[in-house]
Amino acid sequence: MPFISKNLDLLSIGEEFGYPLYVYDVSIIERQYKKLKSAFDVPKLKLNYACKALTNIHILKQIHDLGAGLDAVSLQEVLLGLKSGFLPQQIFYTPNGVSMSEIRQVVGLGVKINIDNLVILEQFGKEFPDYPVGIRINPHILAGGNAKISVGGINSKFGISFHRLSEVKQIIEKTGLKMEGVHMHTGSDILDVNAFILGADVLLNVARQFPDLDYVDFGSGFKVAYKENDVVTDIEYLGKAISEKFNTFIKEYGKEVTMAFEPGKFLVSESGYFLAKVNVVKQTMSNVFAALDTGFNHLIRPMFYGSHHHIENISNPDGKTKIYSVTGYICETDTFGTNRAIAEIKTGDVLAFYNAGAYAYMMSSNYNSRFRPAEVMVVNGKAKLIRRRETMEDLLRLQINL
Repeated sequence: MPFISKNLDLLSIGEEFGYPLYVYDVSIIERQYKKLKSAFDVPKLKLNYACKALTNIHILKQIHDLGAGLDAVSLQEVLLGLKSGFLPQQIFYTPNGVSMSEIRQVVGLGVKINIDNLVILEQFGKEFPDYPVGIRINPHILAGGNAKISVGGINSKFGISFHRLSEVKQIIEKTGLKMEGVHMHTGSDILDVNAFILGADVLLNVARQFPDLDYVDFGSGFKVAYKENDVVTDIEYLGKAISEKFNTFIKEYGKEVTMAFEPGKFLVSESGYFLAKVNVVKQTMSNVFAALDTGFNHLIRPMFYGSHHHIENISNPDGKTKIYSVTGYICETDTFGTNRAIAEIKTGDVLAFYNAGAYAYMMSSNYNSRFRPAEVMVVNGKAKLIRRRETMEDLLRLQINL
């Protein structure tokens, strides 16, 4: 099976660091970065890692060393990026619905800023007319794996409608604001490459209306495989089509503008594995449940997005295949997978969830007052602890003694 990890002895890593456990294989992040970079043939290309997918500073340092920039959506992500070695000019801050108070703090850090609404753009122009900004455009093209991660539609809260560019120009004229870039993001887990290309046409038409831009940022949302024979974004086809369009654009524009992308899930999803132990195997009238020492407090994507994670019994990989519903220990319905074909499971076995590098640990919580798990990074075949497991002291640390 293509999903079985050939690079890592996950069971040995789990035995060393305990369960539940997140494990990240840096070699896969490097592979994905090189694959994406080689897909585009333009004079100036910049890949800015969308760090909301995974912000452990050790992972950020590895991605920085590959040559990537950083896409941040909060003040805190900007601060983590700076702590991880990114220079201010390597960080793009593209928030949604934040206050001018937060934006002022980010301006003080000197990073690049993309603004996604007219109200804040005008306030920004009045307060910081000499601070160059980009604008996030809503191309009115809905792309993504499901409604919760498709953000480019006409009624989306994200971005400035490309039909309102005259108002953008009025703000620029009134405030003297310098526009240095245009940006879009249509959604995550893009299946239809042509929808992305159509969005790119919209964005390039927007870019033509603003002189002296430094970058055009096409966002990301490229889909990776979650199961065998899964549909993925055709990066090679996309790269060729977008590169041709962009090279034509810069020839007409008269300046070598940087083509930028913001890959998050594409870089880190496949690098991650989540390991959990089986607490009990329970037979009912119509189901066999494998209940784990984890729940949606650690991995909520299947319940929140309906996302699919391949599940493997790494304690008994060659066992007879049986059908299981894999569930957690939270006092709510927390089903990871229903009617999954998995090698025979017994109490104490370790199950591995694949594609656990993006939006997995990042969306974990202390629900039911459970501790969040540890994180381990594998570099050059060596496993290193990069975040310890929480303890009772961590749960109490911020609570006040009255």
